[in-house]
This record gives sequence, C-alpha cells and structure tokens, in this order.
Amino acid sequence: MGKVKFLGLLTGILSSIPVVAGAGYPVYNPTALARQGYAINPQYYTGSNLGVITAQRTNVMPSQLAAASAVNGRPMLNNVATKPNRITGALPRVGSSATNAGRQYYQSSDYDRLAESGLYIGLSAGYSTMVGGSMSADYSGEASAFQAPGSFRESDLQHDSVIPLQISVGAAINSDIRVDFSFLRYSGSSYASSVQTADGGGGFTNASVSGGAITSNATMLNVYYNIDSVTGYMAGGSLRPYVGAGVGLSLNTIADYVVYDNSFYSEVATEDLPITPAGQLTAVSDIYGYHNGGTMEQLAFNLEAGVTTDMNDGLKIDFFVRYANLGKVKTSGSVVVSQTEWLSDGAGEEYEAPYDSVLHFTNWTESGRLTNIDVGVRLRLEF
Repeated sequence: MGKVKFLGLLTGILSSIPVVAGAGYPVYNPTALARQGYAINPQYYTGSNLGVITAQRTNVMPSQLAAASAVNGRPMLNNVATKPNRITGALPRVGSSATNAGRQYYQSSDYDRLAESGLYIGLSAGYSTMVGGSMSADYSGEASAFQAPGSFRESDLQHDSVIPLQISVGAAINSDIRVDFSFLRYSGSSYASSVQTADGGGGFTNASVSGGAITSNATMLNVYYNIDSVTGYMAGGSLRPYVGAGVGLSLNTIADYVVYDNSFYSEVATEDLPITPAGQLTAVSDIYGYHNGGTMEQLAFNLEAGVTTDMNDGLKIDFFVRYANLGKVKTSGSVVVSQTEWLSDGAGEEYEAPYDSVLHFTNWTESGRLTNIDVGVRLRLEF
C-alpha cells in the first residue's frame, strides 16, 4: 500500500511540471485543446473563441497568422529558421515569450546575409608603403670592397606610387572560413635617386642614380577566417571582421640602373704635372657605373585583417590592411664602368682623352628585402 501511495504522489509531481513551466512559457497540450474543441491542424484556429495556440508552429498560412494576432492582441510570427547558420547582426527576441531564451526563434535568412557561400572571384587595389625596402652591397665583407667605381654601401629604395593589384579565385569552406588562390603584383618601386658611392680611396661621395625599377609578382594560397564569433557584430551587423594569412612564391625583378659620379679624381699631384711624361694618365672624371639588374624567385607570405560588408546580389566588399613580405630582390653582379680619362701634355697641363676607358667587374651583387604594408579594398563576386 505504501508503494501505491508513493507512485501516486510521484505521478502527481511529474504531471504538475508542465503547469509550473507554463507560468514562464505557456506550452499547450494538443490533446487538451482538442477536448476543448480547438483545431489542432492547422495550428492556428480562426474561430472567435481562440485563446491559445500550440507550441508547434509550422506550415501556417498568412490568414491564420492574422487571425491569431487579432485574437491574442499581439503579432504572432511563424519564424522558425529553416536553415540555421551563423547568425550575424542584432537579433530581436521573438516567440511566445521574449524572456525565455530557450524558446526564441530567429530568421537566419534575414540576419545571415554576410555568411560566406560558394565560389567567388575577387579584384583588389590599394596603396602600399614600403617598410623594409633597401639595397645593400653583398661584397661589403670582401678585401677589395667598394673599390669598383659606382659601388656603394647601402641605399633605401624609392617608393614613388605603388598600387598593388590582386586577382583572387576562391570558395567558402563554411560560413567562417574561405580559401583562395591569388595573383598579386607590385610595381612602381625603384632604386634610390642618390647613393654614397666609393671614391676609390677608401671614402664615399654622393652620386646620382637613374633606373632600377622594381616589380614583384606573387602567387599565393590564402586562408581567411571570420572572427565575429570572438569580436561580436559590428555596425549593427553590417560589418564582419576577419583575419587571413597567405604563403606562396614571388618573382622579384630589378631593372638595370646607372650610378653617375661627376667628381674629378686626380691621379697625379698638381706639383708633379710639369714632370709627368706626355700621354700619361693624370685624372679620371664622369664615372658611370652600369649595374645589370636581376630576377629572383623567393618564398613570400602575407598577413591580412579587415572587415567585410554586403552589397547584395552576391557582391561583397573587403576593406583590409595587409603586411606582405616578398623576399629579396638581387642584381646579377655585373658592373660595367665607363669613365673619362685625362692625360698629361708633357708641359704641365692635362687634356681630356679622345676615348672613354671601360672596365668590367663581376660578382658585385647588391640585394635587398621587399616588405610592404598595404591599405586597400577588394570586390568579391559570389556565385
């Protein structure tokens, strides 16, 4: 008899749970509603005595929603997400109880417009600032370093107007991750307009430079990850922050350049000119050092951060900041020097020779690392 009482008491407690829960969120028993004469399917009854609605709200006609809203005195929404995905943006709390988080429904089709999906092609442009662009002499440790006319110690590269262009083809792995292959081109950097060149006596003097345009073409594999799950939505859900990284190969080319030193270097002291035999070299001037350019294939990588916004019709815009390390650029090591010679006339004067002497130096390479910071915008068309 004790067991029967215990089971009866337990049954009463369990049967009272829905009633208690109903105080926070009214979940109605379809069987009980049927006994009261309410329609179960469709879920929204259009009769005048409708006072309750069932918990299951699918396949509801607009007219039924309107009738339910009129009877209950508040809007009734059929808002069950059909394809749940990452939700972005500020989401309203909707449902029969706005205070019960466990019973809220969201319309993912309205709030997930920034989700990545499908294949895409992209085109980006920007403005670049060179961070580590400089050329240094690879022969600086040699015994005869800087003895070749036109050689120099170090020189910063000149950044005229670099607009890096990038073409991308990629696809979304899921709503958070996308991968693409890109071709990135930098052009417009060049050799410095002046350098400190060797004076032949262990010192250095100013010299002008022309030429030396630098071009980099990089092919990279990039991975991007949306971080709004960490940072939260931005600008009311219209901006989606992301980070990315890429690695690949770059082909770096520097064109030929000329170092011009217009100094006058005496080979014979002025007081010794009267006793210098005719035809002997007394001085050199107007030295041109023709440095042959070169091309190198290098490992390259980039780091990127930005935000994405949506322009509808599958068009997205990325605003980004990117650090790109393109590796080294290096000359071929061949330097051809042309200089004007001055000869003694045997009477204490000197005159310009009717020819220019030409010297050829090899293995005098100069190299520098190319690192850029870019600020740009990318248009992506999704399919």
